[in-house]
Amino acid sequence: MTDRPLRIHIAARPLPLTAAALEDAGAVIVDDIADADAFLCVAMRPDAFPELPDTVRWVQLCQAGIEGFLEAGVVTAGPGGIRRWSNASGIYGRQVAEAAVGLLLSVTHMHVRIARAKSWSVWREVDAGTRWLAGSTVVIVGAGGIGRHLIDMLTPFGVEFVAVNHSGRPVDGARQTVPFTRLDEALPQADHLVLSAPLTDETRGLIDADALARCRRGVTVVNVARGPVVVTDDLVAALESGHVAGAGLDVTDPEPLPDGHPLWDMDNVTVTTHAANTVSSMDAQLAAPTVENYRRLLAGERMLTELDTGSAY
Repeated sequence: MTDRPLRIHIAARPLPLTAAALEDAGAVIVDDIADADAFLCVAMRPDAFPELPDTVRWVQLCQAGIEGFLEAGVVTAGPGGIRRWSNASGIYGRQVAEAAVGLLLSVTHMHVRIARAKSWSVWREVDAGTRWLAGSTVVIVGAGGIGRHLIDMLTPFGVEFVAVNHSGRPVDGARQTVPFTRLDEALPQADHLVLSAPLTDETRGLIDADALARCRRGVTVVNVARGPVVVTDDLVAALESGHVAGAGLDVTDPEPLPDGHPLWDMDNVTVTTHAANTVSSMDAQLAAPTVENYRRLLAGERMLTELDTGSAY
């Protein structure tokens, strides 16, 4: 790309570890995007994305799924088709899987109901409703990096896994793997349904009333994917009917979830505010792959997480 060190502008939040690692690799961090050759975008919504000067030849997005940026027309090759893009695909799998485990345990152990209790007498209800993971089946929809970490983390609990992925290629640790086109085979096996798939045309609205009805009564739903993978009104109806016993949601549709939404009032639902991967943990995980992308870019190689414009992940 150039024989001199790249000048990189970081916005909208500081990433001190990543910035230091880039400087150690020879990059120069600049305060003004007008002076930059590259742009590192942190926790920024597509509608807040700045207009990039023609000098910016590389954009590193700190998200893994970037469907919102694509829909907004942000991810483009730029003037002359020379701008290259990379994302954070595969970088945060362990953190998000850990959050999914937390949500699953919170729901099955009725933590929201306990937290809202005003009397010790709630123990009878909790005692009757608490479910243990041992001996259950977890169906993972989107069994990529997050799903593989999830299998590693949940295996000691004594559960079995059914994996759903794009290709249908077997996933280590799963007793069965099916492609998305055979999702209907997996759903009836689910005691717990964990969603960790990227948002694509194939997965948007994937978990609707019909899909939920195919699950066992009393299923737990955990979503650490993207909110629109689930049809929210259908999930609310299934929770109200008791067909879905509880839900753990790090992402919602709409997002942010409006004040007064029914999901906030349900004591069998744990909602975390898209917090599975915090900015502080993002910084720690992003430094090494961003430096590797920088190195490959200077060497004229394809970057570790380089995007083909038009691809959502």
